[in-house]
Formats: sequence, structure tokens, C-alpha cells
Amino acid sequence: MTFSISTVGGHGVVTAEGELDVSTSPELRRTVNAALDQGNGTLIVDLSAVTFMDSTTLGVLIGAYNRLRETGGGLAVVCPDDRVRRVFRITGLDKVFHLFDTVDSAAESLSGS
Repeated sequence: MTFSISTVGGHGVVTAEGELDVSTSPELRRTVNAALDQGNGTLIVDLSAVTFMDSTTLGVLIGAYNRLRETGGGLAVVCPDDRVRRVFRITGLDKVFHLFDTVDSAAESLSGS
């Protein structure tokens, strides 16, 4: 599992690769919080290279969503893989999170384009 932080169009981007589960969620949380601490006000979480995701990951995303919502920011999630999207659909969180197929489309949405 690897995590990285970058920016695209002025938005913070956290990219995750591999499996996201109870053993990797603490590192994901630290990475997401580090990106939020940089103060972009918006965050894209790129799950394009994630091969498995469990509910602990959703907890991390909900925490980020709530933190951004308090400051009027926005969160977008990139997950083109249907296996990963299924976790969002099963839990109903596809109605809470804005899901995108690409980082560019997520960035455009957060920019209001």
C-alpha cells in the first residue's frame, strides 16, 4: 500500500494504491489529514489504483468529508473500478460522496466548471 499527496488545479489530491483495509486505514487517515492541513479547502481522493476497500476506508473518507464541510470545502472521490464503487453503493454513500472516473473530472467539478 502506498499513499501520496499532490495537487491538481489547486485541489489537494491523495492517491492510494493497493488494498485499503483495517491495517492500512491509519496511514490513509494520516495522509488525508496531512493533505487537509495544507489548507487547499478541497480534496480529491484518488482510488483508481485501489484493488480492495473495506468499511474502515469509508470511515476515513467520512471524517475528511465532515472536516471539509465544516469549512465550506469539498471532497471528490475517484473510483473507476466497479468493485470499489460497489462498496459506496451498498452503504448508500454513493449519495453522499461525489464519485468520478478521473482526477481531471473531479477537479473540474470542485472548481465549478
